[in-house]
Amino acid sequence: MFGLRLDPIAFSLGSISVHWYGIILGTAALVGLLLAVQEGKRFGLSPDFFMDLLLFGVPSAIIGARIYFVAFQWNEYKNHLVDVFKIWNGGIAIYGALIGAFTCGIIYFRNKGYSFWRIADICAPSLIAGQMIGRWGNFVNQEAYGGEASENFLRHTLHLPNWIVNQMNVEGVFHHPTFLYESLWNLLGLVIFLVLRRRPFLRAGELLFAYFIWYSLGRFYVEGLRTDSLAFLGADWAASFMNALWSPLKAAGFTQGYLDPAYGNIRISQLLAVLLILASIAMIIIRRRTGAASERYLDPIINFKTGLPAGAEEKKGSSVTSDEATVEHSGRESVDRTDDSSIKE
Repeated sequence: MFGLRLDPIAFSLGSISVHWYGIILGTAALVGLLLAVQEGKRFGLSPDFFMDLLLFGVPSAIIGARIYFVAFQWNEYKNHLVDVFKIWNGGIAIYGALIGAFTCGIIYFRNKGYSFWRIADICAPSLIAGQMIGRWGNFVNQEAYGGEASENFLRHTLHLPNWIVNQMNVEGVFHHPTFLYESLWNLLGLVIFLVLRRRPFLRAGELLFAYFIWYSLGRFYVEGLRTDSLAFLGADWAASFMNALWSPLKAAGFTQGYLDPAYGNIRISQLLAVLLILASIAMIIIRRRTGAASERYLDPIINFKTGLPAGAEEKKGSSVTSDEATVEHSGRESVDRTDDSSIKE
């Protein structure tokens, strides 16, 4: 054991060990929920709407993330199937999590009668906030780090505290804290999204596309630093193109993390990042030109099943209940007056 590595187990309850990884992911989900609930209130959406979404969405995201990762690492799991379920040891892919979460979201939103784009916009800051916090789970597990970096670079160039530097010491070699790079990138993105969603020019769906663009841009460059990237063997021209796109970071003095040529020459996450950026930009342009993005982010959210604004049904129900209570109360007063008159007579 080198350095002062953090214990991945937070505490134990008898034979049950509670890992920091799970605690951090739980915290990420909770923060994301609170952000969505707070914004949802502005549009009349109840907290229960987002709590139910979380109950369905988190398991879907975890399952999708694990399936995605295992699918690209099948040779390592096919003879140890039990290890497929040990997610507390790490090994989940964020793009798989997004696939799982968005599949669940599409079904859930449609069932509730709401536009996917409108609710996804509200959830976009929650997604990036969750990823910002969740990356610290990789830090505790000492995984998803970058290539070799000097201790001097970490301590005196980045001015990182000892507890981060020590954790980046893996078997005697210091590595780039890619978890930190991505976490800080997401923090900046969160601030931008919170400001952007108050701008009147923002159309429905565009905050979600902004999330895809921002996250994918940062992920492309951070992924190039990592040494554990999922990859495949592709055309040499495509690999050269990816390297050319990454060259600005190389010019800044960074070195790409090692990628075994026999394993692959194109990092899957980098390829997906480029495709998501291009697709998101195209969708923004197409939806605006075709009129599909006529709704604005700040417009009321309409339930297409009832034709009413979000929350109107609850208010209507409360109004009916209040009216019934008033009628009942008035009826009782009339009866009381009648009884009083009979007594007096």
